[in-house]
Amino acid sequence: MEFKEKINLEKLPKHIAIIMDGNGRWAKQQGEQRIFGHENGVKSVREAVEACAELGVKYLTLYAFSTENWNRPQEEVIALMQLLVHTISAETKTLNENKIRLQAIGDLKSLPDDCYHELQEAIENTKNNTRTTLVLALSYSSRWEITNAVKQIAEQIENKKLAASEITEEIINANLCTADMPEPELMIRTSGEHRISNFLLWQLAYSELYFTDKLWPDFRKNDLYEAIVDYQNRERRFGKTSEQLIS
Repeated sequence: MEFKEKINLEKLPKHIAIIMDGNGRWAKQQGEQRIFGHENGVKSVREAVEACAELGVKYLTLYAFSTENWNRPQEEVIALMQLLVHTISAETKTLNENKIRLQAIGDLKSLPDDCYHELQEAIENTKNNTRTTLVLALSYSSRWEITNAVKQIAEQIENKKLAASEITEEIINANLCTADMPEPELMIRTSGEHRISNFLLWQLAYSELYFTDKLWPDFRKNDLYEAIVDYQNRERRFGKTSEQLIS
């Protein structure tokens, strides 16, 4: 079934976040090493980015590498970092051709030097693009992000730039990695797992969560369209009643 034609373009989510899960299991099913799954997951990234740009979704955030992923076997981590550098280098031209801006969130300074510099160069080279913003969450975890925000706020108080009584949700938002982005209205997780794994805990407070059994390397544009159609069929109340939304 084609879901694209069912999408109401007037009610698109401005920001979609995706936990790209299942690369390792997909590779195992093929009788291959885990990195083979990550390599094939790049095509799914390309499909998701293209679909969002074509529809008019303004932000797409992909959970690419968590702080916990550093605990994986060193061989896999090294291969992932090499894949990341190669992919960023190879895709920058395509991002520019499609007017897609690249950004990244997370503890970026913990990335290997070559990866960090390649990332920063791609961010700089695409900064003037305005069609869609692709956000890579790298060496990211929400607990790290919130802890980092608390440290920044504490430093502002220590330097007399802020009083404790002035701390609001807006102040916390302003000190998060996503300060300049709208909160995700839709979060998708592949592979059948039903958890958010330390991803955008603050930002997902009122997001619609969508889980699919598809493993990430099998995820295609039509799967994204299906998630958006499901999102558009939900009633978003933000703590209100259905009656309040009608009145």
